[in-house]
Amino acid sequence: MGESEGVTVSLQDSKASYILSNVDEVVERILTFVPTKSLLRIASVCRLWRNCARRVLRTQQQLTWVSACGPSNTKAHVLCSILAEEVEKVFLLPKTVLALVDYEAFNGQAYCYRENKAKKSRHSPDTVEELSLLFPKGCDIMGVTTQGVVLTPSGSHSSLPQEYQEGEAGFTLMFPSIEGVHIKPFHFCKESISPTALKEAGLVDNPELRVVLMFVYEAYKTGGAHFLSQILEPLAKSKALIAGGLVESVFSPPRHCCSQGAYGVVGLALSGPKVQGASVLLDQDISTPKAAEATIRRLKAAKIPERNTLGFMFACVGRGQNYYNNQANVEADAFHKVFPNTPLFGLFGNGEIGCDRIVKDDYTLCDTDTDSLQHEYTTVMTLVHLG
Repeated sequence: MGESEGVTVSLQDSKASYILSNVDEVVERILTFVPTKSLLRIASVCRLWRNCARRVLRTQQQLTWVSACGPSNTKAHVLCSILAEEVEKVFLLPKTVLALVDYEAFNGQAYCYRENKAKKSRHSPDTVEELSLLFPKGCDIMGVTTQGVVLTPSGSHSSLPQEYQEGEAGFTLMFPSIEGVHIKPFHFCKESISPTALKEAGLVDNPELRVVLMFVYEAYKTGGAHFLSQILEPLAKSKALIAGGLVESVFSPPRHCCSQGAYGVVGLALSGPKVQGASVLLDQDISTPKAAEATIRRLKAAKIPERNTLGFMFACVGRGQNYYNNQANVEADAFHKVFPNTPLFGLFGNGEIGCDRIVKDDYTLCDTDTDSLQHEYTTVMTLVHLG
């Protein structure tokens, strides 16, 4: 390299260094292409980069997820084996995390990312600790196991969702802090439930409550039905969307008051002016692909925007492929046909919670009877929009 060429390169480097050290607009634009975990590390370089990184993080409010299906190549569940790597690639700062995996494959396994650690029970305190290491301090993490999983493959919102009634499968939904949206996790058992606790969770006396997603475990135990009615009765009187299912177990958050095997419920209360929700019930009479599509199409009446919208499918273990004369993926396919750009997630469980509930200024369809919220051999198909 000649002397003149060396001077030219030096000048170019000096200009680039000046721009990256002084021009906010350029730095901020570059940082929009950097995944969040790398962005947090970059923020420590200098004050300008820290301020730019903070502004970028405030704009990253697009929901994201990681999903996987088996079999796993490691001792950990298939979702666990890829989650640590995939979290490094996301473009948001998770505030709330919902993880759902199949019970059979996850039974006895843990979220263990350190190769030198032995496999642990899913109820071990280390399980939650390992999972929490992947997400920011203070992030609320909810982990549920169920008999079957519905998920959209990682990547595109328009990917075809899949129903997994057998085999390893799971997903992790990551919710950032969103302006106009308040997500409050709750966890009750027979010892901790009370009118005061329901109020503190935002489930009663909350005029901004829009959506409640709930997962009830060990509900078949003596007293479980009464416990569930304690939660559903006040919720049925509200205009909030209630949807969920009866699941196998909860591995996060850890229980503090009730012993292992006791019934309880975990869930998310979504409040705020930017939250919208709608659901329809596919009852026992819906047994053909055409009828399923027609029922799901009624969700169009809610006129919910596509951006930052998720679909949730809470189905009975008795539905699925056997229910539709050995046709696989019928309800997930029907949802995708009606909402091709909305990712779908959910579960197959031992009971469904929800109803036909669409509330809009120009259209209202709303069941308010507590009994109408509990079902068997049905599917509750739900849309949730978060700003």
